[in-house]
Amino acid sequence: MPEERLQRALARAGFGSRRSSEELIVAGRVKVNGRVATLGDKVDTASDEVELDGVRVNLDPNVRYHALHKPAGVVTTMHDPQGRPSVRELLPADGPRVFPVGRLDRDTEGLLLLTNDGELANRLTHPRYGVEKEYLAEVASRPAQRHVTALLHGVELDDGPARAAGARIVDARGERGQLRLVMTEGRKREVRRLLASVGLPVTRLVRLRIGPVKLGSLPPGTSRELTIDEVHGLAEAAGR
Repeated sequence: MPEERLQRALARAGFGSRRSSEELIVAGRVKVNGRVATLGDKVDTASDEVELDGVRVNLDPNVRYHALHKPAGVVTTMHDPQGRPSVRELLPADGPRVFPVGRLDRDTEGLLLLTNDGELANRLTHPRYGVEKEYLAEVASRPAQRHVTALLHGVELDDGPARAAGARIVDARGERGQLRLVMTEGRKREVRRLLASVGLPVTRLVRLRIGPVKLGSLPPGTSRELTIDEVHGLAEAAGR
């Protein structure tokens, strides 16, 4: 790929306008191959290493990052042989193809990230990097502090020990309640199994956050592109 001016490459990859990209360069926030960049620098987006605030960025103009609010009943796959609704049906039909980062089981709702940035996707899902995922769990039993203590201390599941990095009670009335949990792994149905093991069977589970990216008010079944700050925050959280 021929070289192009750095500010143009930044703008084409979604880092704002060319003017705002120039401002990043002038502020000394951008490095090319370890050297502080200057206006007029040219880059090969396929081979040069570009960093913003010390975090490596992907300047491929075809790379995409999406946040999707997955409804219950939708499977986390681009195609389902059984004909069940899949996340592919909820994404824009045009533009480069993206793929789910990790999974949400069919009954779980909430934030799902999709991208074609394979390196970042691998880092976000690898337990080594401990990227936080926050959940809201509705349970069919009244949660108490003893449950929170057990969740934070950890339990032994059939595939090894599991624990919450954070846990707090949101609501507790009668024989039901709600908790917020922060997890740093992503094993199959881990949150449901963890809560069931301490006597809190889950009736509804919603993922609210992955690293710095929040579900917010995104309506179920809709998606949006991540902001540059969100992508940058994810890369930082994943140690890139």
